[in-house]
Amino acid sequence: MTGTPDTTAAPGTPDTTAAPGTPGTTAAGATFTALRGQLHDAAAEFADGQDALEGILLGMVDDVDRAVGEPLEIFPVCHHSPASALAMARRLREKQPKVVYLELCEDMTPLLTELRNCRLPVAVQAFASEIDGFPPDWAPLSVVAPVTEASAEYQAIAYALDTPGVELVLVDRSSDHVFQWDARHDQTERATGDTDALHGEAVGVEIGDLRPRFAELEEHLLRHGKVRHWSEWWHQYVEVPLGDSDHDTYRQVMFLIGSLFRRLAPGRGDRVRVDEDRERYMWTRMREHLAATGTDPADCLYVCGAFHAASRVEEFGVHGTGDFTISPRTATTWQYGLIPSSHTAIEAQFGLAPGSVSIAATQWAKNLRRTRIEPYRLAGQAGTKKPRATKAATKTAAKAAAPAPVRTEDRLSGFLQQPPTLHTLDEAELLGWSVDIVRAARRSGYLASTADAIAVFETSILLAAMRDRAKPTPYDFQDAAVTCIEKDTVPGRRDVRRLVEIMMGGDRIGQVGYEALPPLARDVHDRLAPLALDLQQRGVRRALLDMASRPELRACSDVLWMLRRLLPPGAARTVMGERRLGERSIQESWDLSLGTHQRALIELGYEGVSLEQVLEQRLRRTAYGDRATTAEVLAAVEDATLYLGGRRLADELGTRALDVLAGERTVDGAPEVLRRVRGLLAYYRTSEPVLPPWIESFVRTGYAHYCTLLPSAFRDEDATVGQVAAMLGFLFSMESLALSLGCDRTQLELAVAQSHPGDPAKTALLWAAQVQLGTLSRGELRARCDELLANPLVVPSYPRYLSGFVHALEPVPGLADVVVEAVSNAFGRLPDAVLLPWLPNLITTLRSNAAELAPLLIREAGRIFPGRLAALDTWVPPWRALPEPQRVRPAAVPRGAALLPAHPETCDALARLLGRTETWAPADGAVAGPAGAALLFAHRATSDAVADLLGGGEPWAPEAAEVRSPALTARHPATAHAVAALLTTP
Repeated sequence: MTGTPDTTAAPGTPDTTAAPGTPGTTAAGATFTALRGQLHDAAAEFADGQDALEGILLGMVDDVDRAVGEPLEIFPVCHHSPASALAMARRLREKQPKVVYLELCEDMTPLLTELRNCRLPVAVQAFASEIDGFPPDWAPLSVVAPVTEASAEYQAIAYALDTPGVELVLVDRSSDHVFQWDARHDQTERATGDTDALHGEAVGVEIGDLRPRFAELEEHLLRHGKVRHWSEWWHQYVEVPLGDSDHDTYRQVMFLIGSLFRRLAPGRGDRVRVDEDRERYMWTRMREHLAATGTDPADCLYVCGAFHAASRVEEFGVHGTGDFTISPRTATTWQYGLIPSSHTAIEAQFGLAPGSVSIAATQWAKNLRRTRIEPYRLAGQAGTKKPRATKAATKTAAKAAAPAPVRTEDRLSGFLQQPPTLHTLDEAELLGWSVDIVRAARRSGYLASTADAIAVFETSILLAAMRDRAKPTPYDFQDAAVTCIEKDTVPGRRDVRRLVEIMMGGDRIGQVGYEALPPLARDVHDRLAPLALDLQQRGVRRALLDMASRPELRACSDVLWMLRRLLPPGAARTVMGERRLGERSIQESWDLSLGTHQRALIELGYEGVSLEQVLEQRLRRTAYGDRATTAEVLAAVEDATLYLGGRRLADELGTRALDVLAGERTVDGAPEVLRRVRGLLAYYRTSEPVLPPWIESFVRTGYAHYCTLLPSAFRDEDATVGQVAAMLGFLFSMESLALSLGCDRTQLELAVAQSHPGDPAKTALLWAAQVQLGTLSRGELRARCDELLANPLVVPSYPRYLSGFVHALEPVPGLADVVVEAVSNAFGRLPDAVLLPWLPNLITTLRSNAAELAPLLIREAGRIFPGRLAALDTWVPPWRALPEPQRVRPAAVPRGAALLPAHPETCDALARLLGRTETWAPADGAVAGPAGAALLFAHRATSDAVADLLGGGEPWAPEAAEVRSPALTARHPATAHAVAALLTTP
């Protein structure tokens, strides 16, 4: 049962013994004797005797007593809490500790000095893309710790870094241990909201995770507190009361809240184990540091979450007796940096209510004005005011540096018994809010007026009274504004709730300064400096590059194209210009949002020191991955050629593509392989004197590879017709190159002869391949199409045959007229009863299976069909109006060529080289002997074959006939007479 308290964490008997080595209830415990008696009586009255309730109540007092009595002062905090930040600033100026122990991953220490170069909020990040010791599907690993100005941890960091002689020690588990200890479902629980663009899918670590883990407890608090969510309850019942409390009261109340949430946590062993291990880890690190430096615990301050401050592990305290062994880190290489954060990102990361962090920032500013406490800020911090250091403050701090030891008093009893503070209504503040929200609503398109401002003012007071509050909170005002102004539809981009959040502080977005960026990010900004744009600012910047007039911008263009390849969409978006193999634009226009995507640019810096190095690593990782396909490796080759230039990496990846192709047993990537190989071949043929050796080997291996897989691909039901068409396209388009490299065409002929598909689309594709090979004539193909239309059993599947024919245009583009004829015959011969139900099937088939090849089909149809409606009535399809071949008898022509006898010098010189001494025949042609060339009459088979190809069927004339050349000789007299002049006797 989830509602039952954890009996391990909260035993049924009072926990009267302190952790070993810590003050017990016998000495320091006397401070809270009166409170224990009151809680004992309350448990007896409300629970009818001593039971688990008394154990929980008295155990909570014991936890507070033990934490207060610890020699090393523990300062409990809640993450992003203005009250905690205010109390931290006040305590640091009073105590002036020499060592500050902070609950933060210990391996993030070097990054904290770079916070002064950033505008808050930012997040400290540990990132690992190549992991060793974790499951591969966890990669990449990322841990972020957001830091805001209104947080206790920032006050401690600023104090320690800017105060001479003060040491800051991070004592929490390392980023590596975060993933060693946490199960995968725990990590997903931490990011309860949607993944944010600034934090992504990183695991969030927070200093002071203070929220009930007992669902029934949180529901009870929200219901009786008359609030909607936990952030509102914390603001109303913790932030406001503790805002003006003294140091001892603040500590004891936070200890009590931490102990309450800890003892009422449900019995989830894995999460409790992780929490206790973290506490053991931190106390072990602190004891090691104290022993190594000899620092007095009284001069130290331990800043941690209130949940961990009420710890009961054996290692608790400087005199803890536990012997906790810290496990070694894995071999994973971690990279560290700062990334921009925002209030919205923090809320989404840790499941806070929307607008709660912005309201906390507003409350922090109000607390500073009210209490006049000077907060700590890092010197040179962007976006903050320079801290004022007065002599009076310096003297006060010096006096408070060594406070006299005093006995801790029981401030908890008085705090719990005092009535709630009645805050008077600040009419001026509420009226200002009401006017501002109406003004913002009108700007966003709402029809708001002065009456709405009055209604918001009165409704805020009414809602606060209904919720037992004298002063409306920002959450009451937000509800009132939504009630009075919000309409059925939102006229603009923001609704009223979002407008209130913006008015209360907005979504403040941090920025990492140039000096805090990794080397790669700084190198990018330096290389883009000729553009004269402020690329660190958020928003879109338009960059215009005219490389014709400014050749130095070509280097900027190269950087932008690599950024477009490496960064998310939108970081570098091209408006005009393109880069393809063999093509480079002389003018380009870009929309750049590097400031908005600063996190992605920073994470690139974790992978290398330059864009070229990161791109090369990613291409190698893609090509040499376990699941790399031939198409992916060829894409890597193309990217290496486009962005990196040179032949070294492209040749290496091309050789890898050859190995991957030889190992593939499927044809899934055949279309992509065909497209990329064609592009690379066209590029190398136009830009290189010879083809690279790897692509010649690829064509030769691919020809044999696809010939081997072709019969099985025709039979395989999983292989689509588009994939088989791509295989045939590779074989036919690369055939001339493959044959020149030593391949045998017999392989392809045998592969086609062994193919016996059962699918209609693949059958049509096979017929097209046979036409291309010459084993099937176009007339036979037309006859088969007519047979399909004449068979009523085949008509329903006729669209699938057409789909195969359309795909056949990829390997055999010359069949476009046959495909147009097949479709036209279907529309002309099928009756309406068959045609109309079949037409949707035809359209969907062509659209889904042949969308890329349909334009070729449409162009061929436009060439065949008449262009005007009037000509359609008299138009006859070309396939129905094929004329019978007629033998045209040529007129008698003079024997020999006119040009050669007129200029005999060239032929005479050639005859002398060949050793011929014959003389020229007379020009009138009266020569005894056979008409035409003697060689043609002696070897008639060649002339007959050529005559058949040209459509001639005329028989040979007798040798003794009068001057009359064969039809072929008459049509080409120059060639015939040249051969006769060189090789025959006149």
